[in-house]
Amino acid sequence: MTCIASSAALVTGAASGLGRCFARELLAAGAQVAACDLEMRGLRELSTEAGDAASRLFIARVDIADAAAVDAFVNEAYATFGGLHIAINNAGVLRDGLLVKPVDGTFMMQPLRQWSRVLDVNLTGQFHVARAVAHKMLEHGVRDGVIVNVSSLARSGNVGQGSYAASKAGLDAAMRSWALELAPAGIRVASVAPGVIDTPMLGEISEDALEHLKRTVPLGRIGRPEEVWLAVRFAVECDFFTGRTVEVDGGAIMGAA
Repeated sequence: MTCIASSAALVTGAASGLGRCFARELLAAGAQVAACDLEMRGLRELSTEAGDAASRLFIARVDIADAAAVDAFVNEAYATFGGLHIAINNAGVLRDGLLVKPVDGTFMMQPLRQWSRVLDVNLTGQFHVARAVAHKMLEHGVRDGVIVNVSSLARSGNVGQGSYAASKAGLDAAMRSWALELAPAGIRVASVAPGVIDTPMLGEISEDALEHLKRTVPLGRIGRPEEVWLAVRFAVECDFFTGRTVEVDGGAIMGAA
């Protein structure tokens, strides 16, 4: 079993929400953690919250859509900790919008920049991270490494979330390919797909859409970041788990079946 306490871990999108929870839990378990985000304020708050464990925390401002910035961050994290065993590929953005929507008697197409930013971060950005981490692990002969991508239940499609759904569905497909490629080296790749979770990203969803999402959850409530962490921890610690996605959704997938 991969031992978190003796590991060096990397978490993207760690300034708030799920990423901040993952970084906090890794530190509490004894890991060394390299945390990045575009928002330094949240990362500094994470460092303050960590207390004495902050000595095991390295933070950096990184846009994962920038391949060179990701490579530099991974290299610095490895140099700081002398190793890298776990990567939680969490950073993501949401830019909801209909493909074409009626506006004042005419029709407006979804802006390309809106679509592109979501794909650049959620799919290409996570590729940048997985590629850099896998390269570092292979280069240094790490045979117990694990990369966990944060997908989403939305990968099956939601109204107004074409770009987000496409990015998460693409990420899951890529995950399975990477798992097959890296398995001979002993490196595992898996995904966790949260449903409706209480994070700041919910603030980017309309009230009507959020109420609709709540109604799809058989357990009748929104999930907590700590509950998603339990799934991430399973994916990290179970050495026989790779190429699969754990859904943490309060049973919502059953309603979609």
